[in-house]
Amino acid sequence: MRMQSVKRSRFLHRCAYGASYRGCIEPKLPHEASLPSPCRDFKHVIGRTHFTIISGRHISNAKFQDSFSLNPHLQALRSLSGVAVAANAEQVTEDSPQASPLPATSTDHFATSLRHYARCYWELSKARLSMLVVTTAGAGYVMGSGLAIDMSGLSCTCLGTFLVAAAANTINQVLEVENDGQMKRTKRRPLPSKRITTENAMAWAAATSIGGVALLANQANMVAAGLGAINLVLYTLVYTPLKQIHPINTWVGAVVGAVPPLLGWAAAAGEVSIGGWILASALYFWQIPHFMAIAYLCRQDYAAGGFRMLSMQDDSGQRTALASLRNCIYLAPLGYLAYKHGLTTQWFGVETALLSAGMGVMAASFYRKPSTEGAKKLFRTSLLYLPFLLTAMIAHRLPNEDTKEVFNENRTRDVLDADIAFEERGEDQAKQFSQPPVAYFSVAPFPFLPVPDFRSS
Repeated sequence: MRMQSVKRSRFLHRCAYGASYRGCIEPKLPHEASLPSPCRDFKHVIGRTHFTIISGRHISNAKFQDSFSLNPHLQALRSLSGVAVAANAEQVTEDSPQASPLPATSTDHFATSLRHYARCYWELSKARLSMLVVTTAGAGYVMGSGLAIDMSGLSCTCLGTFLVAAAANTINQVLEVENDGQMKRTKRRPLPSKRITTENAMAWAAATSIGGVALLANQANMVAAGLGAINLVLYTLVYTPLKQIHPINTWVGAVVGAVPPLLGWAAAAGEVSIGGWILASALYFWQIPHFMAIAYLCRQDYAAGGFRMLSMQDDSGQRTALASLRNCIYLAPLGYLAYKHGLTTQWFGVETALLSAGMGVMAASFYRKPSTEGAKKLFRTSLLYLPFLLTAMIAHRLPNEDTKEVFNENRTRDVLDADIAFEERGEDQAKQFSQPPVAYFSVAPFPFLPVPDFRSS
C-alpha cells in the first residue's frame, strides 16, 4: 500500500512537470491518506500550477491565483506547501518516519477564513468612500467646536459615522446585487462574485447600523444619532430604489452626501444652526458636478446595469454639463456667507471663490464641447476641490464661541450702515419736500426752463 502511494505521488509529479524533469530529484509529496478530505475530493483538478502550491513553489499565473483564493476547498492545499518545502530541503527518504507531514491545523484555517471575510466586509463597506464621508463629518465637528476640540468626541463621531456609512453601502449592494453583476466596474464585488452570502452581508449591515447609531447617541447626542439614522433610511429606502426609476436620484443622493457635515456640526454644537447648513450646502452643490461627470463617463455601464441617469437621456451631453456648471456657480458665494455668519475669516471667502471659479471653468469647457476628455477634467478638478475646501475652512475657522460675537458685530455694523444710509436719505427727502410746489413742475412740463434753486435758510 505504501509503495502504491509513493508511485502515485511520482505520477502526479511527472504529470505536472513533464518528462524533462525526470532527471531531477523528485520532491517528497504527502501521500493521499494524509491529505484533508477537501484535497482528496479535488485531487483530479490538481494541474501544473496548483501542483506548484503543494511543492511550495511560487504561483506565477494570476488567473490560478484568483481561482485558488476563491475556492474554499482548494485553500486547504496552501497549508501543505510549507510541509512539502521542508521535505524537499531535508531530502527525506522514502523509508524515513518523517515522510508523513502533519495535517493542517485549525489555526491556519481560521486565519484564512478571517482574512477572507475581512476583505469581503471591507469591500461591502466601500471603505474608501466611507472614509471620505468621515472626513466631511470630522470637518463639521471641528467647525462646530469651540477653541478646544474634544478629540474623544471627534473620534467617536467619526467612528459612528463610518459604521453608519458602511451599513448604508452594504444594504445598497444587497439590493443591487443583480444590477452590479451586469456592470463591468461592479461585477467583482463580494455579492455578485459569490464570495459571501446575502445573509452574512445583512448581518454585517445590521451590526454596523445599530453600532453606529448607538455610538452617536451615547458619545455625541441624540441630534447626531437622529441625523445618522435618517440618512441611513434615506440612502437605502429612497435613493437606492430611485436609481432605477428616475434621473432625479442624483439630486437625492446629493442630499445624503450633504448630511454628514451637518451631523458632525450637531455632534459638536448640540444643535443644527446656520453654520451647519452652510457646510451641508457646500457638500450638496459640490456633488452635482462630481457625479454628473461620473455619470457621463460611465453612461454605458449604467445603462447595462439598469440605472436611470441624466446622461443616458442626454445624447449631446449639454444638459449634463449645464447642470454641473449651474451648481459650480452656486458654490461661489458660500465662502462669503461663512464669513458673514462668523464661521471663518474673510480670506476663506476669497479662496472659495477662486476654487469655485476653477471648477466652473472646467464645467464651462465641458458644456462648450461635451466629450469624454472634458468630463475627465471636470471629475479630476472636483476631486481636488473638496480637500482644498475643507483644509481652507479649518485653517480659517473661528471657534464656535466666537461665532456669535463675530456675527453680532457684523450685524451691528450692517444696522449702523443702514441707519446712516436712512438718515442721509431722510435729509435728502426733507430738502426735497421743503421746496415750493412749483419746483416739482419745473422740469417735466417745461424741460427747457432752468430749475429754480431753493435753499432753506
